[in-house]
This record gives sequence, C-alpha cells and structure tokens, in this order.
Amino acid sequence: MKRSPKGPSLVPAIRFGRFWVFFLLCVCLAQVIRAQDPAPSAQAPESPKDAAQNPTTPSTPETKQEEKSAKDEEKKKEEEKKARRGSIVVAPLPIVSPAIGSGIVPVVGYIFPLQVNKEHPEPSVIGMAGLATNNGTRGFGLGGDVYLKEARYEIKSVYVHGNIDYNLYGVGYANGNAGLKLPLVQTGQVFFIEFLRNIGWDIYVGGRFVTGNSFITIKPTEGGSLPAIPPDVGLTTNLRALGMEVVRDSRPNRFYPLKGSLVDFTGDFFANSLGSKYSFQSYKFTFNKYASLNSKQVLAYNLFFCGTGGAPPFYGNCVYGINNELRGYTAGRYLDRYMLGTQLEYRLVLPWRLGLVAFGGVGEVAPGVDKFRADAFLPSGGTGIRFLLSKKYHVNLRTDFAWGKDNFTWSMGVGEAF
Repeated sequence: MKRSPKGPSLVPAIRFGRFWVFFLLCVCLAQVIRAQDPAPSAQAPESPKDAAQNPTTPSTPETKQEEKSAKDEEKKKEEEKKARRGSIVVAPLPIVSPAIGSGIVPVVGYIFPLQVNKEHPEPSVIGMAGLATNNGTRGFGLGGDVYLKEARYEIKSVYVHGNIDYNLYGVGYANGNAGLKLPLVQTGQVFFIEFLRNIGWDIYVGGRFVTGNSFITIKPTEGGSLPAIPPDVGLTTNLRALGMEVVRDSRPNRFYPLKGSLVDFTGDFFANSLGSKYSFQSYKFTFNKYASLNSKQVLAYNLFFCGTGGAPPFYGNCVYGINNELRGYTAGRYLDRYMLGTQLEYRLVLPWRLGLVAFGGVGEVAPGVDKFRADAFLPSGGTGIRFLLSKKYHVNLRTDFAWGKDNFTWSMGVGEAF
C-alpha cells in the first residue's frame, strides 16, 4: 500500500493503539490473578522447610500483655496530648455604650491547661483587648489568670492603659436622677497582681497589690447647669493599695457553670504611706449559685455587695452598672459609698452553637449601710443571645439587651455576665 501524500501514515498510530490495548489487557490479567491469590489470613500453612527458613517467635501470654501495655501507654500519651491543647478565642466586639459611645473592642485570648490533672483541671487564661469609640475613648489591656502546681497556686495580673471620655452625674441616688452631667476625660494606667494559695475545700486565700495614676480634665461644654466639680480635676492622682482575697469556687467550669457556687470577698486598702494620694478602703462581696434544670438549661443567681470607707475619690466609690452589676444602666450615673444588687438569669443552649438568656434583678446605691430605701431601688431586666466560641471550654460570645429604670443598653462580651 502506498502512503498517501496528503498526510502522515496511520501505521504508527495503529501500532501505538495496539500497544495500549495490550498493556491494559496485561494489567487486567494481573488484577484477576491477584484477586485469586489467598489472603494472608487464609494462606496455606507453611511447610516444614518454609518454617525452617522463616522462623517466628510463638505468641505467649507475656508477649500479649506487653503489647497491650504498649498500646495503653500510647493511648494515654495521646489523651494527655489532646488535653494539653488550648483554645484560642478571637472576638472583635462592637460596643454601643451610653457612657463612652460606639466603637469596637477587639479581644484575643488563649485558654490552656498549664498542667494536666484530673482532680484539678482548672485551665489558665492569657489575653489582650483594645478599646476605641467615637467619643475619643482609647485604651488597651493585657491580663492573665494562671494556675500552678496542680492548681495549688493561682496568679492573676492585669495592666490597663488609656483614656476614657464619660459624664459624671454626681455622687448619690438624687444626683443620678437630677439629669446634670459633667463631661470628663480621664487618662491613666493601672497595674494589678494577685497571688492565691489553695488551702483545701476549694478555698483560695492570698494577697494583692494595686497601683495606678490618672489625670482628669473637663471637656468643653456649651454651658448650663453642671454638677459639683471634683477636687482632683486638673491634678495627677496616684493610687496604691495592698489587699487580700478569700474565694471558694466549686464550679466545675468557671466559663459556663452548670452547678456549684462562687463565694468571693476582696478588700483593698489605699494609704498615703504606700504612695497613694487618697486613703480609703474598698470591700466587695460576690455570691453566685448555679443549678441545672437539664443538660440544656441552667439557672444562675448573683448577689453583689460593695462598701467604701475613708475618703475616696469619686471614682473610688461603688459604681452601679459596671461589671454587669446590673445591666440596663449607664455606667457612672449612680455611684455612692455602698451598693447592693441581686439578679437571676435563665440560660438555654440551642443547636448550631447558639444560646438564649433572660435575666432580671434589682439593686441600689446608698451613702450608708442603714440608708438603703425601698423607694430608691433600681430594677433591671433583659434578654440576650449567645454564640459558642470555644467548644472545649464552653466560652460564649455574649450580647445583652437590657432595660433599666429609664434607660436601655446593648452590650457585648466574652463569657457569661456572672
């Protein structure tokens, strides 16, 4: 056959196609033969000649026990490795505060067990946060809460630096209702460190040290009536204190307690001899109790008391509406020498990492322990949504809508309110 002058010959292509057909047939044949070979567990027993050429050690009870022990040890190491893994929490929190305006609070935290112990599995926490709002408030903070020596010791430390733009309404319940506001800018920094020792029965006892300074100025105003101007405006104020804390914490998980309780008492003693401009004392008592209705529902109760002695600056008094005591009020509107607050919260876990809460409570500020009045109570109530940030430790992103006496607040945070 003559090759066509119009194109290349088809013979190489045909030969190439035959080669691939032959190759595929060989592969198929090999697969069939391999499928007909006996499996290792179904192979015929070795002949004496083969056994002599391939000697094997017979399985004995001791050998099996050693293999089991090795597997158990490997499994234990793997479990400890998983237990040591921490959890990173990242949350850029929006803030809408009647006290300091609207902005963002970026939070980054790391929760980890410094030492793995089944009897005391308390995880440690380190983190940092920032603050920036549209009224000029700026700041950042670093902190840690670390457990050492199988939770026999606990060390807490916090450093905060920044400036806060807010309104001072005056000291006392009457001034909080008067509607007069003094716009202030307070710049400063605070350092706090605490060392606690576990003395048994879930009780920690220890000492603390607080130091800081601030500078307060009045923002320009358009005139009108103003509350009394504090004496330390325009002056740099140093505050320094030694303190103590006694706490009993029987909660299995302090990030989302299902049961147990927290009893916490702190006392800080500011003194001129320590370098503090003001000499005064600050006492705080907290009692929290938790009960599970079922695996998805929890009731949480909180009682808080604050007392101040001596001659504190206005911001050294008990301030209503901070530390979630209580929600629904502008922080700083009500402040005085003493404060009492109590609240109850219902928590419900939903699918898809979601949760709901409903809460209500009542509180009051007063110039003395015997000055609390029934007609000066400040009620609070609201609801909130939760989103699970860390499954391992059940850490929630919190957003709360709260109503006070004549005010509304919306807030966000990491972890439960109490």
